[in-house]
Amino acid sequence: MQFKVAPAQKHRDRIAAQGGVVRQHLSAVKGLLVSLPASRLKLLSNDPEVAYVSPDRPITKQMNNAAVGVLANYAWNLGLDGTGVAVAVIDSGVHNVHDLEDAQGKNRILYNFDALGGGTDDQYGHGTHVAGIIGGNGKESTCSNCDVTIRGIAPNVKIISFHALGQTGQGTDSSVISAINKAIALKSQYNIRVMNLSLGRPIYESYALDPLCQAVEAAWKAGIVVVVAAGNDGRTNYSVLNGYGTITAPGNDPYVITVGAMNTKATPDRSDDVMTSYSSKGPTAIDHIVKPDLVAPGNRVVSLQTGGYLQKNFPGNRPAVSYFQTGSSTSASGNYFILSGTSMATAVVSGGAALLIQKNPSFTPDQVKAVLMKSAFKNLPRYSTVTDAGVTYLLQYDAFTVGAGYLDLQAAVSSIDIPLAGLNARSPSATYDAACDCVYFVQSGSTLGGSNALWGSNALWGSGLFVGAQNALWGSNALWGSNALWGSSSMGAFNALWGSNALWGSAVTDATQSLSVDVDGEN
Repeated sequence: MQFKVAPAQKHRDRIAAQGGVVRQHLSAVKGLLVSLPASRLKLLSNDPEVAYVSPDRPITKQMNNAAVGVLANYAWNLGLDGTGVAVAVIDSGVHNVHDLEDAQGKNRILYNFDALGGGTDDQYGHGTHVAGIIGGNGKESTCSNCDVTIRGIAPNVKIISFHALGQTGQGTDSSVISAINKAIALKSQYNIRVMNLSLGRPIYESYALDPLCQAVEAAWKAGIVVVVAAGNDGRTNYSVLNGYGTITAPGNDPYVITVGAMNTKATPDRSDDVMTSYSSKGPTAIDHIVKPDLVAPGNRVVSLQTGGYLQKNFPGNRPAVSYFQTGSSTSASGNYFILSGTSMATAVVSGGAALLIQKNPSFTPDQVKAVLMKSAFKNLPRYSTVTDAGVTYLLQYDAFTVGAGYLDLQAAVSSIDIPLAGLNARSPSATYDAACDCVYFVQSGSTLGGSNALWGSNALWGSGLFVGAQNALWGSNALWGSNALWGSSSMGAFNALWGSNALWGSAVTDATQSLSVDVDGEN
């Protein structure tokens, strides 16, 4: 239950008078978690001081060439490794492993918070895998005959662990919001500058009302860069809408950085990298926000394991020791595990944000988002295909699929563009114009029409966002060429997406449907 003002004792008294019990105070959203007889709900919701009422919905996780694929090694050569920056990992917990220690063997997990009860350790295995992608140092894959080091993006970053998903990867709005509240409270103490949310659930209302979205906005406004998974539902409505409109919450919030997943094809050369078919696409349901913002490697990523639920149930995803050590046994590694999904891609971007903040500690979250998007690699193919289980998925590299492009840390940390600190980097909404059969971005109440159309050559947020910037945010050449976003020869006509029965119709996904971890990934 969200209030128009911070809830006080009088609000608690009103709830108690209706037979309700306050379970938790959720300060980030001016809310209370309440147990209440259904018959009393309407009466309380009519209270003029109540802003919005929503159920405590279930949330779940989203499910090494990743570092090289985003050119993190260039940043490392500049001495950037995340030192001094802390990342809040809101997930299933983070297990203490050697790869998350510093050079002196001291644990880099500085704090553990339990939002569920039952302890802070990672019994699922997802949070530790995510933390390893963000900040693993490769200690267990460093030896005299090791030819691959399984290192995270920011290998000396500090980790603040929040246990908000249980032993099968399930949580609720309140458990995640509670973790976000705590992260905001701990921000100054630990210098938490980045928050990783490799989780999500279906969208049920506008981001302006959704308590989960309001919580991530509170973190953003507190000075924390919030990085969120786009979702793994890109195949969900493929036969009807080609996977468009499948972004999950809170990735639908325009403030946050929402991340889709690329497939590195198990090579360090990014020239063969392609989009995954399972990565969720925009625009978002209800608000039509242009998402994702970026894409990053997320397919078959090798990272840390705990021996938890995932590792016990999918032992085939443990890589052989010979994967990183020459002349070694083909027996399975006890330290590393392979997972796929936008969860993994989100962790890559979180690590990248930590490197950029280390280089530019005064950057606001909006400045970080703007630099990462503008510097993203945009020379992507127009189309690619993926065939899995006899089904072929055709992917078009438009703004609703790849956002501003592929994370490029060499370009980001080398950028000489100076973002204006006072401007916002909120993701725009999309509007269809039947007169030209085209899509426009609408940002801050102004329509980017004419030469600023979606496939135009001007900057997405206008030329004033960057001082000295010459190139458009989306590149001088549109990601999809000169044709409209979905031309007649493309993946489907506009009426398929923008029609009255499109993705934001009256039907919604069942709240109990979990967002699955992609264990197998794609070839």
